[in-house]
Amino acid sequence: MPPNTTASAAARPGKSGRKKGRRARLIVLVLVLALVGGVAYGAYWSISTVRASFPQTKGTITLDGLSGPVDVKRDGYGIPQIYASSDEDLFMAQGFVQAQDRFYEMDVRRHMTSGRLSEMFGKGQVKNDEFLRTLGWDRVAEEEYDSKLSDSTKKYLQAYAKGVNAYLDGKDGKDISLEYAALGFTNDYKPEKWTPVDSVAWLKAMAWDLRGNMQDEIDRALMTSRLGPQQIKDLYPEYPFSRNKAIVQEGQYDQLTQAFQQSGGTSGTQGTTGTQGTTGASGTTGTGGTTGTSGSTGTVGASGTSTAGSGLTGQLSGLYSVLDDLPTAVGVNGQGIGSNSWVVSGQYTITGKPLLANDPHLSASLPSVWYQMGLHCRSVSAKCQYDVTGYTFAGMPGVIIGHNGDIAWGMTNSGVDVSDLYLEKLSGSGYLYDGKVKPFTTREETIKVAGGTSKKIVVRETNNGPLLSDRDDELVKVGKKATVDTAAPDRGDGYGIALQWTALKAGTSMDAVFALNRAADWEDFRAAAALFDVPSQNLIYADTENHIGYTLPGKIPTRAEGVDGSVPAPGWDSKYAWTGYIKQDQLPYEYNPARGYIVTANQAVVDQDKYPYTLTADWGYGTRSQRITDLIESKIKGGGKISTDDMRQMQLDNSSEIAKLLVPKLLKVHLDDKDVREAQQLLEGWDYTQDADSAAAAYFNAVWRNIVKLAFGNKLPKELRVKGQCLWVDKIDSTGPVDDDTKVRECGERDADQAQPDGGDRWFEVVRTLMDKPDSDWWTTPASRTGNRPEAGNRDALFVRAMIDARWELTSKLGKDLDTWSWGRLHRLFLKNQTLGTEGPGVLQYILNRGPWKLSGGEATVNATGWNAAGGYGVVWVPSMRMVVNLDDLDKSKWINLTGASGHAYSAHYTDQTDKWANGELLSWSFSGKAVDKNTSDTLVLKP
Repeated sequence: MPPNTTASAAARPGKSGRKKGRRARLIVLVLVLALVGGVAYGAYWSISTVRASFPQTKGTITLDGLSGPVDVKRDGYGIPQIYASSDEDLFMAQGFVQAQDRFYEMDVRRHMTSGRLSEMFGKGQVKNDEFLRTLGWDRVAEEEYDSKLSDSTKKYLQAYAKGVNAYLDGKDGKDISLEYAALGFTNDYKPEKWTPVDSVAWLKAMAWDLRGNMQDEIDRALMTSRLGPQQIKDLYPEYPFSRNKAIVQEGQYDQLTQAFQQSGGTSGTQGTTGTQGTTGASGTTGTGGTTGTSGSTGTVGASGTSTAGSGLTGQLSGLYSVLDDLPTAVGVNGQGIGSNSWVVSGQYTITGKPLLANDPHLSASLPSVWYQMGLHCRSVSAKCQYDVTGYTFAGMPGVIIGHNGDIAWGMTNSGVDVSDLYLEKLSGSGYLYDGKVKPFTTREETIKVAGGTSKKIVVRETNNGPLLSDRDDELVKVGKKATVDTAAPDRGDGYGIALQWTALKAGTSMDAVFALNRAADWEDFRAAAALFDVPSQNLIYADTENHIGYTLPGKIPTRAEGVDGSVPAPGWDSKYAWTGYIKQDQLPYEYNPARGYIVTANQAVVDQDKYPYTLTADWGYGTRSQRITDLIESKIKGGGKISTDDMRQMQLDNSSEIAKLLVPKLLKVHLDDKDVREAQQLLEGWDYTQDADSAAAAYFNAVWRNIVKLAFGNKLPKELRVKGQCLWVDKIDSTGPVDDDTKVRECGERDADQAQPDGGDRWFEVVRTLMDKPDSDWWTTPASRTGNRPEAGNRDALFVRAMIDARWELTSKLGKDLDTWSWGRLHRLFLKNQTLGTEGPGVLQYILNRGPWKLSGGEATVNATGWNAAGGYGVVWVPSMRMVVNLDDLDKSKWINLTGASGHAYSAHYTDQTDKWANGELLSWSFSGKAVDKNTSDTLVLKP
């Protein structure tokens, strides 16, 4: 759609003026499509074509396979509440209703997880499909379904698939979604039936986007082409445990019992042990900060020494290119992205019962990755066990985050390291392992291509996992040049790169979803969490009996002593192999802590001196978590109590922690240019909040962007810098004379949302650490090539340069008049359809996309509207939803989604929640039958 500052014209369903506006746009759309269709394809589109896929929400529909009637009650935002009398009917109806609103999204997801995007979108997706087939998500999902999942889970998956297929029955593509009508212009794709495995495979895609530190692992190795070991260590400082508290504060690992034991608070039962594995060597003692130990600045060779070179740089850069091209399932995977969740016990709330808040931070997508709904048994019994509501994934039965009548739960990404890259010594027939050549495990895959010829590939696996390097010619070429130490095996035909990742093993995460939905107390919750293999998430808990808790679930590997997973390891040496998995009763947890609240926001899980296992070398740095903690403490100080609206206000906190550190310094530096001094004055009296209408926030963030660019970004290798940024730099790996100071021009290679330095809280910590070293080499930068910007030789001089550069950057973007500046003009959100809205013809992007919205918030802020300092100011991730659960009266809980319930571009519910989301509002969240009936607008009865 054209740029706008509000949602689509359907934002307030039911008002005639909005309907008129929507119809007017439909007419415009039909004229455009008629022109495109008629001229190019001889087709004709009408308003009825656009509306053909809108769901029926009133009356009755007969579904074969139901055992009894099911009621689907939708509120004014199209959010459905489903009522049934058996589990199978409940989940069959869930499949039907989600397909009504979101089937195109579901279909794209299953083609992604199975590596079949080319069947929908043609040859441009072949490379992605090759990589996804190599990972083999659908194969693992099929193994889970066949051999791991419980009989009841299989029944629910089958019922869900039956509901989806009941919706598809007798429908052409144009009857399902506008996107299928558009695809019909270029190929004859027809949606196929849904299967239970399609649902299970989606968990693998979610796990991929939340896989941990693989990006940092690649980045550290790539840095070695330009930076030395100490410089890289500077850029990955230790986690500040003394300043930013870990999640678990009351408890530690007990060497005697070999289990995690809580101290203080009220100890809860440990729950089901869950996935055991063999607990191996503890690896580096403690959770560590963010600097790896052995080989943290390059690839560890067989003898343990740290090495790297241009061949490895090229190889890992090639791997990054492949990874970056993959469609994201739920979010970008980079420093700074994360989520917030916290729970406050009844002793500190107005109601006397817990309040639980959650807002996962993910890539913005249209429609939102989340789908709100309620799943209610008319009478909870052995035949019908569920009465649950919350956020679901379209394409998967059950509720992922939400509450039932007894408990509520939230999730944030734990960040634990469950994946490692391995260099492999390859030969024609196999790979080297402990001095012997072992044969590859191989399989052949056929990729069908819409409008083209099918392609066959061979997938090779070592004992460490699939060979990712087989999927990119550059990886094969540069693997022949990878630099390793003298103890490494002869490279021969080159080294490959294999991926070891817990999600490539069959697990029970789908069982966990249903167990969470049924859980009635802490013991049930812990038992359900034990089934949650991947992705490893921080799970917070509250119940109506006034208990709160936290647990870390997941299948988390142990590594040999001195190996922390921070850099690629030599796959030919067994001492670098995983040694087992941490047992469930050894994982950190907390139950009713004495402090009365628990905060998780991607910070360290537990203090390094209280735990023997290395969970990761790359935590988030705790900026958001500590700010939330401070907000809670300020509220309860002196006997204060917290309300539901207080929790909402905390979610909207826009305070910039890095501004609090830097602004006092920036106000002290002397500036000669009166125009720059005028911008500097904006910071005087600023309260450090990043509101959309704040000129001070706009200028400070521009200064911050230029500080990290000048101090760090311009010193990073091209593989990490943003595309389009070209610099004259010293040559590397030169064979010329020692005194050859010839400069070469190198241009950045990363997309704007993935480049470094991204300005997240790792860079906050880097700068904080260097503030007491004003003469550090990091604070140096040369004069501009035109000579109109000064060089800097120390911290304050670099701050001067950054303030000058920021002033004129914003002048070019916002104009010279500071009165017209605002953060929201820079910091805008565009919502894009994740397939045709990004890669389709311009006219389709116009039809499917929405925005922009001018947003408050920022990087490493509680209101985490993230942006990448290397790439610009645009919003690249967001709080994908927000919820506050009131355990005293569940009907007084609140929620909001990023977009709306519908995936249909001209539905009234396409983006009808986005305006309220952008303004920080929450919707009423009905749970009881009485409250649901009061807010019901449409009722559909599904009959057998």
